Amino acid sequence: MFVKVCGLSTPESVREAVDAGADAVGFVLTASPRVVTPSQASSLLTGVPAGVSPIGVFRHEPVADAVAIARAAGLEWIQLHGPRSREDVVMVHDAGMKLIRAVTMGATADEFEDWGEDLLLIDAAVPGSGEAWDYASVAALPVLQGRHWLLAGGLDPATVGGASTAAHAWGVDVSSGVEASRGVKDLAKIRAFVQAAKGAAARVQA
Repeated sequence: MFVKVCGLSTPESVREAVDAGADAVGFVLTASPRVVTPSQASSLLTGVPAGVSPIGVFRHEPVADAVAIARAAGLEWIQLHGPRSREDVVMVHDAGMKLIRAVTMGATADEFEDWGEDLLLIDAAVPGSGEAWDYASVAALPVLQGRHWLLAGGLDPATVGGASTAAHAWGVDVSSGVEASRGVKDLAKIRAFVQAAKGAAARVQA
């Protein structure tokens, strides 16, 4: 199970995610309670070892702006939310970067197709609500068969195991589900989330 912990903003939260076994860590570089500057993200990168992917998260920024900001932070991965196009994917790759393209369960059928992104992220129809949703509905999408994609939205240490199993998810992404308060990460929840996600995947494989 691939696990991404997003919205990290302190060296302690980065260290906890890495030590717990997260495969990727996300730094929000767009308007958000979790926002960090490119300089702060660059500093946080010093705590990310080889083998863990650091990712810059953007919402409505044009691709050229997102790429420039990510480069300033020293990042090679970007995650794009909001309305996007196939041309955006090409632009990211032409810039020499890897891409997570985020869609919601309310997206059009075409948006679930493989546009060439490195990973697809599937969020709740109302992203950011922090509420659980019908995760099993994702498993019913044949277009996802054989692809690498992340499940997000309403996940926390108590729900990630059941949700990822119901969705047949390749990986999971969490932010608010491991917070003590909005924008403030809870270190114990980070560790519990990673362990629960990895544990659920191990049980399925067994």
